[in-house]
Amino acid sequence: MNLPLIVDKTYNNVDFTISELPKAEYDNCTFTECDLSNSFLSNISFSDCEFIDCNLSNIKIKGASFKNISFSNCKMLGFPLYECNPFLLECSFNHCNLSLASFYKLNLKNTKFHTCNLQAVDFTETNLVNASFEICNLAEATFDNSNLEKADFTSAKNYSIHPERNKLKGAKFSQEGLIGLLSMYNIKVE
Repeated sequence: MNLPLIVDKTYNNVDFTISELPKAEYDNCTFTECDLSNSFLSNISFSDCEFIDCNLSNIKIKGASFKNISFSNCKMLGFPLYECNPFLLECSFNHCNLSLASFYKLNLKNTKFHTCNLQAVDFTETNLVNASFEICNLAEATFDNSNLEKADFTSAKNYSIHPERNKLKGAKFSQEGLIGLLSMYNIKVE
């Protein structure tokens, strides 16, 4: 299916819950203060795009492509990134609320999460090698059979990661955060 190509377009304060985002390939586009909540973005391709101050909560993205995408100050509740096309997937997240999002089985190597709310996010079987969780809240996030080698958790908080069920070689943690690696053992650290 050949989709129209939209290049270098800027969308400001557009409510896509009223008028749907056209099915296309978006290249080097910027979306600022747009409401895409509950939208159907399935099979749409985004390359080198920025989403700034947007609402992307509960969107449908089955088969969508996200190549070199930057999300800043976005509300992304329940963001189902695991449904997207994993080929060339590359995103960064800055000051985003990703509560209840799912990154199940994705390759997110080198992904940067900066000052994000990642409460109850599913990272099961996710490749997070060399990922960075700078100043992120990971309360109730699930890490199961995840590759966290060389990941940086030094300024992250509220995580609970089972060392025997995840790959942690070279991962970085703060001294205060080590409790997040011991919580499942029900020991008391004073």
